[in-house]
Amino acid sequence: MNWEEILNKLESGELRSAEKIDGVWRANTDVKQGILEAFKAGEMVEIDGFADKHNILPQRFSPQRGVRVVPGGTSVRRGAYIAPGCIVMPPAYVNIGAYVDEGTMVDSHALVGSCAQIGKRVHLSAAVQIGGVLEPIGQSPVIVEDDAFIGAGAVLVEGVQVLSRAVIAPGVILSKSVPVYDCVNERLLEKGEPIPSGAVVVPGSRPVSKNLEWATANGLQLNCAMIIKYRDEKSDASLELEEFLR
Repeated sequence: MNWEEILNKLESGELRSAEKIDGVWRANTDVKQGILEAFKAGEMVEIDGFADKHNILPQRFSPQRGVRVVPGGTSVRRGAYIAPGCIVMPPAYVNIGAYVDEGTMVDSHALVGSCAQIGKRVHLSAAVQIGGVLEPIGQSPVIVEDDAFIGAGAVLVEGVQVLSRAVIAPGVILSKSVPVYDCVNERLLEKGEPIPSGAVVVPGSRPVSKNLEWATANGLQLNCAMIIKYRDEKSDASLELEEFLR
């Protein structure tokens, strides 16, 4: 396929920039390479006072698509998929190669980065930042699976994976360098290990390493994340989406 076919199929949901194969999420390198080729093939044009490549300009939405994109500065770039039943609140940005599945809410000031994969009925709260991973093409992007809840101001970058029904509390930062402590099972998640299904993750801190004597003497702490419980009926009730908004 050429880059134009790839973008069209990404936009229709026929093709994805990452797929779950045998339980493991893997980047689709052919798709990501096609996106890069589209950037190279594009020519700069002006539209409504902005400048971008002619072949990756923002999408337009109609009621027939079954998606609510509320007015006020939102942009969904070509080559991104927004499924029926989604709501995108202003201002928000969904970048090329991203996949946002049915019934998901993308709230104000939220970013869904290039090639990020967002599942069904996910809630991306205000100011959530889902990082994009376009290069290197073999690296898996940020993944958020079905029914997860990402709290306001949370940041997920560097290919972090959040499995189904997990809850990321407001202000949590997850990256490859941020350790995640499972306080329920009393273990440290391995580097690159996904956030488990149903986990409730909150911001935490940990002492600075003892070999940094000045930092230790001043009581400085480093960022971490902690799993403090797993979802139950009480937490489910508190996270119900406001269906009347749909």
